[in-house]
Amino acid sequence: MRLTERNKRNRPDGVGKVTGELKYLTDLSFPGMLFGKILRSSYPHANILSICTERAKKLPGVRAVVTHADVPGMNRFGIVIPDQPVLCEEKVRYTGDAIATVAAETEEIAERALKLIEVVYDRLPEVDNPEKALLPDAPQLHPGGNVLHRSSYQKGDMEEGFKKCAVVVEETYELPRQMHAYMETEGGVIVPEEGGGLTIYAGTQHGYKDRFQLARILAMPEADIRVVSSPMGGSFGGKDELNIQPYGALLALATGCPVKIHHSRRESVRAGLKRHPMKIKMKTGSDEHGNILAHEVHIVADTGAYATLGPAVLDFAVEHAAGPYIIPHINVQGVSVYTNNGVAGEFRGFGGNQITFALEGQMDRLAEKLGMNPIELRRKNIRKADDLGPLGQRIAPTDGAAQVLGAISRSPLLKSAAKDFGEDWKRTGTGIAVTMHGGGLGFGRLDSAGGRLSLNGNGKIEAAFGFEECGQGLLSVIEHIVTEEIGCSSEDILIVIGDTALVPPSGSSTASRGTSMVWQAVRRMKGSFRQRILEHAEQLTGIQSSQLRLGAGGIWSNKEGVASQPCLTYEQLGKEHPVVVNTNFHFPTTPDAVNGGHFLYSFGAVAVRVEVDVLTGKVKVVDMDHAVAAGPVVSPLGYLGQIEGGGVMALGYTLMEEALMSESSYVTENLDSYLIPGICDVPFKMEVEAIETLYEGDPFGPRGVGEIGTVAVAPAIAKAIHDAAGCWISRLPVSAEAVVKAVGLKEMRTWR
Repeated sequence: MRLTERNKRNRPDGVGKVTGELKYLTDLSFPGMLFGKILRSSYPHANILSICTERAKKLPGVRAVVTHADVPGMNRFGIVIPDQPVLCEEKVRYTGDAIATVAAETEEIAERALKLIEVVYDRLPEVDNPEKALLPDAPQLHPGGNVLHRSSYQKGDMEEGFKKCAVVVEETYELPRQMHAYMETEGGVIVPEEGGGLTIYAGTQHGYKDRFQLARILAMPEADIRVVSSPMGGSFGGKDELNIQPYGALLALATGCPVKIHHSRRESVRAGLKRHPMKIKMKTGSDEHGNILAHEVHIVADTGAYATLGPAVLDFAVEHAAGPYIIPHINVQGVSVYTNNGVAGEFRGFGGNQITFALEGQMDRLAEKLGMNPIELRRKNIRKADDLGPLGQRIAPTDGAAQVLGAISRSPLLKSAAKDFGEDWKRTGTGIAVTMHGGGLGFGRLDSAGGRLSLNGNGKIEAAFGFEECGQGLLSVIEHIVTEEIGCSSEDILIVIGDTALVPPSGSSTASRGTSMVWQAVRRMKGSFRQRILEHAEQLTGIQSSQLRLGAGGIWSNKEGVASQPCLTYEQLGKEHPVVVNTNFHFPTTPDAVNGGHFLYSFGAVAVRVEVDVLTGKVKVVDMDHAVAAGPVVSPLGYLGQIEGGGVMALGYTLMEEALMSESSYVTENLDSYLIPGICDVPFKMEVEAIETLYEGDPFGPRGVGEIGTVAVAPAIAKAIHDAAGCWISRLPVSAEAVVKAVGLKEMRTWR
């Protein structure tokens, strides 16, 4: 169903965000609050010979200067591999490395203090690309060398597979470093509490994981650390790792005062995470009928100076290297490499965007060589409902791949586009792409979840989850699910999220898992919750529980002729009999021991129409349609926002965004030299078709759509450019110069 046809309810936090009334965590202020700043490395790679902070400490208004010597616990962090120093001791590995941090009475004084800290370096040669890092004589950036992680998957016989191929295409694809560009840069306030504890008000996607890491750094019990993590002004994966929290915590403990640290955009660019740049080589072959027989893939990912989630991103790319297609002979080899570049980590799509751009590019090139319709080539090779997953693992049955391909093939924009290769300098073209995306963290990774439903003394049904609201519309999702499953109204609900002192652990707000986990949690709790409430209501009203039901405002009688109002309000019941129900469980996982392999997948297809100016090389995306198979739609407005917003973010990735680096230093230092889509770049029309039934009797509910809308956009645009101008795109962002040059060469060949 087209989501524009669905009734849509406003987001609970929508008015506050639109009016500016809602306060993000960096808006908070506390009495006696100090301001923190972080001194970062002057070089991408150097030994530290000495650090002198005496002049900075003597500056009036400075309250604390902290270095590695002041870290009481483990001077390392990293969400999976703790390889990044909180404050560097002997060496710096990128220009975002922190060396010292200062707390002062004003932000200006803290800035001046940083300039008074004297650091003596012995500069080392930088390793500024993965190929250089893999050379035998390359400087070794970590004790284990420059290879962070290797991942692979093989099946069949590659030599035999390619022997049978009538057509083979080979191409190298290059994908850029992308900024998350969230509205609220990394920041927050850290407040010391009576008794020695800390409250961390800072944006994160996993408050409990932050608490765990901070406890190791600060050498204090986790129970003494409270993390308040909602609401925040965007994340898209960029705040999944610690950022300012350790520095604010160290300064708060050193001064006994609240400390605010809020990165400027320039600081965010320098130290924040980015999407992994990748170079992907693919060789793909088919027989003369379009049956794909062999697929060989080599992936090199630049993880930058530290690991963060680099291993998992590479595993995900390897897993999705064949996408939704069934290919008998496959060999995928991937390596994630340390360099002195900016740290690459989690980003919406999690490696799927990069590998899908390459895979779908291969499909379109194969179709051209075969003289075959690209949709028909995909249909011939698309997976069936009961096929195994891309790593040969058992997955939840789903016909989503064929469903989205069928839906997008009917897109009106594919039929209405007209190519013009005459004298006009504006040419239009269309393209499509298909993808699949695994939800959850994958086999072998801790992926627990939980939730709590309670009826409190104020008559509110409290829905508590350890997730964070980072702009994805989670509050709306919780409201929709609880009202539909419990039967109450939205006014009866109190949603509690993003505060480790108040919520149960529910896992991270990542991997398209939030909606799915809330849906599963409420399904698990609702029976017991409803039963206990009705039993207490029977005691208070004398009406048998079988003749009572939960409704808007309280407990209603099912007896005929009873007045149309609750016979007992939730407040009356809650004061007498508060009810609490908890659940703990794990995200559904494949039963096969395949490292990182997923069980639940969503599917997406994109059709775009572009306009190419062959004189300037400028590409404009005019229309964009999405078909998404991700199970039941919980919040139509939230679903639509995720797909449309993801599509626009991916448009930027395709046509304009690149966080350029030269010799391991950012050339792009701020948003004034980093283009992201504006309102004029957004397609005039965006349609979203939601496919809700993946197979009959599906027990797993919604799959989550936070990422799927971003993944297939780039290859669809690339194909549309080829359709309009006849040039293949193998590197993002699309270069206007490359388009002009390719069109010119093509026309010169035509004239000859």
